[in-house]
Amino acid sequence: MTGALPASGVEVVEYTDPMCPWAWGSEPVFRALRAALGGRVRWRRVYAILFDHDDDPPPDPSAETAWYARHVAEIGVHTRAPYAVRLSRVAVSSWPSSLVAKAAERQGADVADRVLRRLRESVFVVGEPADTEGGALAAVRGVPGLDAERLRSDAASDSVLDAVRADRAEARRPVREVLSVAEDSPHPGLAKETAEGAVRYALPTLLVRSPAGHRAVPGWRSFAAGARALDALCPGVVADGPRLPPGEALERLRSLTGPEAELLVEGGRPPSYAVRVDTANGPLWLHPEEAAVRSDAIRRAVSGL
Repeated sequence: MTGALPASGVEVVEYTDPMCPWAWGSEPVFRALRAALGGRVRWRRVYAILFDHDDDPPPDPSAETAWYARHVAEIGVHTRAPYAVRLSRVAVSSWPSSLVAKAAERQGADVADRVLRRLRESVFVVGEPADTEGGALAAVRGVPGLDAERLRSDAASDSVLDAVRADRAEARRPVREVLSVAEDSPHPGLAKETAEGAVRYALPTLLVRSPAGHRAVPGWRSFAAGARALDALCPGVVADGPRLPPGEALERLRSLTGPEAELLVEGGRPPSYAVRVDTANGPLWLHPEEAAVRSDAIRRAVSGL
């Protein structure tokens, strides 16, 4: 996630939030793009803080939760992303999950990817947003390769807090192209006004940058849209057919949605030994080791308790 730009000089910046339903629905495309890039381009995540400290609490939390659950379900119609059988509440804050996700980057890209995935699944599969320090750390327990004590320490450090503050500020300096967007998409990615009167990137947004310029890919877009933006600045950098054998895909990614299997897996399906978790909008398939580590949370997700 960090370090100098590779020889191509191209960087992909992903403006995101672990609690964002459109970002969750964009995971298949983003996973496929990263696979197609094969590490030839630096991919950097910027945590924009969707649910901020100074957001007003809802006057009726139950009504707010019911409304938000319908909102997530409506997004799921477009993205086909799983969503929880029962959502316990709307996330109170994006800060805890963003701090944990940013801290995980210090342990390498694979660990960071798996930590962020667990944080997303806490709300969109389990229905329990990882919106406290304890909840975020619990959600990522047992991630392969993760040093849990180091993560706890780093997530509480001033340097990680400063990094997420810098992310939040960066997300509020959008490029001109996203201030006016005319695209045929249910989520075209027009920049959002904030409570303090600023504007920020809509989530998710990809910004492809190189010495030759930049290209914005805002909102919910196809693999082809992201590939075109990359090809415009670095022709030929996106490989064709980023598909993996089923076993390799599950071993590497640890969990797969239906749309991800279609994009990333040879034959379009996970291996037969994958553990199926039924959500309110299709299945999620887990590596058996993931299912074992997360048995209590998965049981709650399936039962809606």
